This record gives sequence, structure tokens and C-alpha cells, in this order.
Amino acid sequence: MRFLNPAPRYDLTYSDVFMAPSRSDVTSRLDVDLTSTDGLATPLPLVAANMTAVSGRRMAETMARRGGLAIFPQDIPSDVVARSIAKVKAAHPLFDTAVSVAPDTTVGETLSLIAKRAHGVAVVLHDRKVVGLVSPGDADGADRFAQAKDVMTTDVTLVDADTGAEDVFATLSERHQKVAVAIDGDGALVGIMTSKGALRSRIYSPALDQRGRLRTGVAVGINGDVASKVRAALESEADVLVMDTAHGHQDKMIQSLEVARETRDQFLAETGRHVLIVAGNVVTAEGVHDLVAAGADILKVGVGPGAMCTTRMQTGVGRPQFSAVLECAEAAREAGKAVWADGGVKYPRDVALALAAGAGSVMIGSWFAGTHESTGDHLVDHEGRVYKESFGMASARAVRQRTREQSAFERARAALFEEGISSSRMYLDPERPGVEDLLDWITSGVRSSCTYAGARTLEEFHDRAVVGIQSSSGYEEGRPVHRSW
Repeated sequence: MRFLNPAPRYDLTYSDVFMAPSRSDVTSRLDVDLTSTDGLATPLPLVAANMTAVSGRRMAETMARRGGLAIFPQDIPSDVVARSIAKVKAAHPLFDTAVSVAPDTTVGETLSLIAKRAHGVAVVLHDRKVVGLVSPGDADGADRFAQAKDVMTTDVTLVDADTGAEDVFATLSERHQKVAVAIDGDGALVGIMTSKGALRSRIYSPALDQRGRLRTGVAVGINGDVASKVRAALESEADVLVMDTAHGHQDKMIQSLEVARETRDQFLAETGRHVLIVAGNVVTAEGVHDLVAAGADILKVGVGPGAMCTTRMQTGVGRPQFSAVLECAEAAREAGKAVWADGGVKYPRDVALALAAGAGSVMIGSWFAGTHESTGDHLVDHEGRVYKESFGMASARAVRQRTREQSAFERARAALFEEGISSSRMYLDPERPGVEDLLDWITSGVRSSCTYAGARTLEEFHDRAVVGIQSSSGYEEGRPVHRSW
């Protein structure tokens, strides 16, 4: 990446910069390969953040099916993480995991479960066989204590689990239906696919491990018995480890990272399975150098840019994210490593600029919190708008969860040192309520950015990107106008 004009002497946020077009021979967005350059080589350079309000099993499955990753938070007990990863690994890489209910499940419970997935239906099972479908429309006007069998439709499009996406799309078009249910040779439920899901399956490639299963990662804290926690994550078949703390450039992180590296290397010698270690957060080249020396393969970059983070206002510590990514990516590249840009992205342009600055992948938190697949329950405000609660991972709410095994006194004392919002409303965008809708929007923008730069890969994009500095009015000029002025 180079600057259009001389580089400024002050640090920059994503809003401070723009990308100038270059001569290009890339004629189609679909000619662009978005494989991450972080060493993981996921088909999509996007990671759902290790936030309790963001990444759970549903998010992990959906992100991996579309080529990205989700990282389970460090606050979740290791046995729960292991069970969740096992379910992710057992999920079908092509068909979505269905919401399933019994015939006698109440309509109220069925509707609450449907809201957990973007495909908008529940499959009714009897003796493991598909007997019907329930959608919110089917249940409209029904008593909430009625049963699923009372409102379900039995007109179900069943397909074999080996059916390709194009054939599923054709079948749904012929039958004028929106959802196909995949079953195995014994008639047991495998998953479902919508018409839009079939299209996406031809655009995105899943992120798969060596055994053809969906990939996911786990965050590990730097306190306590680090070796045991790392070992548990590795044995649960996590595909990447994230050594996680807000201030990554500290002795405790370096010591824990060395332990994690030793434990990982021992696991590699025993099993032959190599797992990369991500560590952070840092914002300087010096931080990159120290964590790389301690064993990090990927550096997580960002202090204070996240929507839930109060660190900069409370402590004055942090750094504008574009400059942090630019400097840290260059330092990591010199060491043969890579960075994840963590936080501060609100629009597809921000993701593109992070990748132009040299990020191997971009981590997204609050933006994904307001989707069907995030972990929270659907809530409704006084205007009828649907939202989910989000909170920072250094907030009092998160600290209470993280210190649940400590004494009451120790927990109360820790709660005094809050850095982050404990409750924030993340509204579901009616146009993009699912994380896949956001992935469509983000990747469409990034692909277009690459064509403007004349790049077919993200490596070329970083090499060819030309970035300029703009005023706040320059940024405002680029915003669309949804109503006349």
C-alpha cells in the first residue's frame, strides 16, 4: 500500500482515509480470490470476535460455512466449549443446521427457536423423521400454547443429502417453495437449504479442516493454569488458539504465550496436528516483535476502536485503528507473520481498508452482535424494533462471568475496574438481519475494492492499494443520501 500524497505525521482512523482507483484489468468481482493471508488460508478473511454476545455455536457454524471463522470466548467453561466444537464439527458443511422441534412442542417455544436462525422455519420431527415445517406465517394467529403439529405444513420438499446446490435451487423453483429439507439414506434429518442459501453455496466456499469439517477457534485467557486451558482447547479440536487480553504487550502475556507455544508444540509432536496461535491485543511494531518472539503466529491489533470499548475515553490509551493495522502488519510481515485487524469496522469500506493496510483477516464484533446467529435472545423495544444486547469483554458484566469461581470479595473488587459497556442494544437491520446478509454486503464491497485496485488476490490488493487522506467533510460527501435534502 502507498499513500496518494505524503503520509501524514498523525495517526489515522478508517474514516480518515479513502482508496483511489488504479488502472485495472479485473473485469468481474467474482474473479477476486478473498482467501485470507494470515496463514490460516480461510476462503473469507473475516473472523467473528471472541465476545460472549457474538460467538456461539450458531455463529461458528454459519461463519465457517461461508468461509470465515468464529472464536469461542474465553469465559465459556472448557467442557461446554468442547461440546460446542463437537457440534460444529458434526454439522453439514453445505446444508444449514435446522431448528427442530417435536410435534407437541408449543407454538410459543417453536417461534422462539425459529428466531435463532436466519432461514425462518422449524422442522418437525417424529421418531427422527421429518413430518412437517413450521414458519412464523403458519403460526400467525395461533394460541401460543397450541402445538407444532397443529400449525405445521406437511408439504415439505425433501432432498437427498448428496444433492448439489444448483439442483436444490432448481427443485425449489419448480415447486415454488423456499426451503428444502435434506435427509440421509435412513430418512433422518441432515439440514436445510433455502433458495438464497443455494446461491450462496456457489459463491462461498466453506472453511474446512483436514477431515472436511467446519473450522472454528477458541480464546484462552492468560491467567490461571494456561497450559491446562490450552491443552483442553487443543483436545477439543479447536483449529486456532487466541491468547486474549486487552493489553497484549505485557509480561504476563509473553509468559503465557511461551507456555501456550510449548503446549502446542508438544501436542503437535503427539498428534501431528498444527494449530496456529493468535495473540494480542497490540498497536505497535514493538508489541508485534515481542509477541512474535514469544510464539505468536498471528497478532491481534486494536486497543479501543470497538463499539463496546471505553478504554480510550477512560484511560487515554489506544491508537487510531488504520495506523495501528498499517504499522503492525508491516512489522509482522517482516517477521513472516500476519495480523488480524480487531475492531473499529462499521461498513464494508472499513474492512477493505484494513485489508489494504495489510491485515490478514478482519475481526468483527458488535456489527455481528445484531444478527440472528449471535448468542443473545431477540428482544423488542417500545417501538417494536428487534434488538439483541451486547457488552464489552472488559465490562463489569463480563468480569462477573470471568471471575465466577473467585470469592465474593474478589469478584466485587474486580467489578470496580470496568472498561467497557455492560449493556448496549444492537438492532437487527431489517434488510440484513442475518450474519450471512452482512457477509454478502461486506464481501461485495471488498471484491469491488479489489477490482478498483486491479487486484485478483488480497496479497495483490495490499501491494496495489493507493490510499489518500480526507477531511471529515470528505467522508460525509461519500455517504449516500436516503432522502432529499
